[in-house]
Amino acid sequence: MSLRALILCSSLALAACATPPQTDAPAPPGYYRVQPGDTLYRIARQQKQSVGNLTRWNQLADSAVIQAGQLLRVQPAASAGKPSANAGKSAAAKPKPAPAKPAEKPPQPPAKLTIALQWPASGPVIAGFDGNRNKGLDIAGSAGDPVRAAAAGKVVYSGKGIRAYGNLLIIKHNESTLTVYAHNQKLLAQEGEQVSAGQQIATMGDSGANRVKLHFELRLGTQVVNPAAYLPPR
Repeated sequence: MSLRALILCSSLALAACATPPQTDAPAPPGYYRVQPGDTLYRIARQQKQSVGNLTRWNQLADSAVIQAGQLLRVQPAASAGKPSANAGKSAAAKPKPAPAKPAEKPPQPPAKLTIALQWPASGPVIAGFDGNRNKGLDIAGSAGDPVRAAAAGKVVYSGKGIRAYGNLLIIKHNESTLTVYAHNQKLLAQEGEQVSAGQQIATMGDSGANRVKLHFELRLGTQVVNPAAYLPPR
């Protein structure tokens, strides 16, 4: 083999064994590692910089000559520690916060009571109003005790059509006020009858209930309210 051929073969072997520039090592903040196929124009556009800035910051003699694996400054020295302008683009998009629920309207206050009420029965209260399971007051007594109208008004219901209420009376006192009397033994006032405050309208019983009691409700407008807040103290 000639000396020229030996030198050529040696050069090719060295070239084949040479380690190519590393292109996948992470670049420090403010820098970019050139990838195969990159051009300075593409990098400048990607980093939102001008080709002139990249040429000046990296002291490039020819802006067209860059090599894969080359480390280029893409941010000015003062902001090298800051993330590049497009650093967040590769990250997964953060989920948008769920739209805020519209504020619920506060409950409207009940209509104002414009009449005076009196207790419909004389026994003790054995269950108070909670607005959920008990929408009124339960007043204890003995079978046959008098149940009286809490105020003057017109009887708009007298019957037992609502099973859970047993023998039931409803009195309308004005356009916004109703009182309800449930679990009676006997109904003494008829539907359509005008009654006066304190008039006996029924006798206490246990119809629709598990014991003798009067279940008394007060309704103002469309709301059921606590009767104890409107009855006189005992």
